[in-house]
Amino acid sequence: MNLEKIKHAGIITIPSLFTMGNIGCGFFSIMASINGHYSKAGWLIFIAMLLDTFDGRVARMLNAESSFGVEMDSLADLISFCTAPAFLIYYIALQNITVFGAQIAFIFVLFGAIRLARFNAMAHAGKSSKQYFTGLPVPAAAAVLVSFALSYNIFALDANGKVMPFMQTYLPYIYNLIAFITIGLALLMVSNIPYAAFKGKKENSQDTPHKKISVTKLAIIAIVIAFLFKYPQDVVFIVFGLYALMGVIMMIFKAFKNISVKKEE
Repeated sequence: MNLEKIKHAGIITIPSLFTMGNIGCGFFSIMASINGHYSKAGWLIFIAMLLDTFDGRVARMLNAESSFGVEMDSLADLISFCTAPAFLIYYIALQNITVFGAQIAFIFVLFGAIRLARFNAMAHAGKSSKQYFTGLPVPAAAAVLVSFALSYNIFALDANGKVMPFMQTYLPYIYNLIAFITIGLALLMVSNIPYAAFKGKKENSQDTPHKKISVTKLAIIAIVIAFLFKYPQDVVFIVFGLYALMGVIMMIFKAFKNISVKKEE
């Protein structure tokens, strides 16, 4: 009996190792930002995101999910996807373009903490959905800031060929708007706007297991992968930037649709 308990405790510990790695990446990212090593800080956050995707999957695979793991995961997210990106964007941009740079960075951390607390509360109450998130997920908001910081740092160091040509044109403009973008991302995190979770299985997925992928889709996937290898930070910025904007666009579309319906009535 004791051996079974020890074995079970060991299995439960395995997902937590990924979470600990997540926390470590977040901590050392903050240290790197303070010391001016912005590329290192950004890539450490991306490694933390990779570890974050594994801890939950490993826990479910090993049947080792626990309330301890859930709470620890949220604390890791607070460090790696709220505090670390805030430090990075503050040192690389906010401290240079606004006297309220520290306050704006703090707002991102604060609203991220509120977003995580709300997510946990909804999960405990059984109100969470596998189809969508309520508000912009914290890792998505972090990905926008971190990918921009990496792109701008490469651009500032004049590393030719490592930033998309059109990104080179617009990066200075985005840099000047980064304070508003940071506040906007913070507000989206605590909003009630639904964002696709990409977790739920399609209803007909079992009926058509061998559905063919079109040549066009394969071509698009191949192009995205090719650009991802050459311009990883730019692709991440574009993908997650569009993801954040889609929520806003859909909200505006629904608002206009509701107005038109009321007028018809």
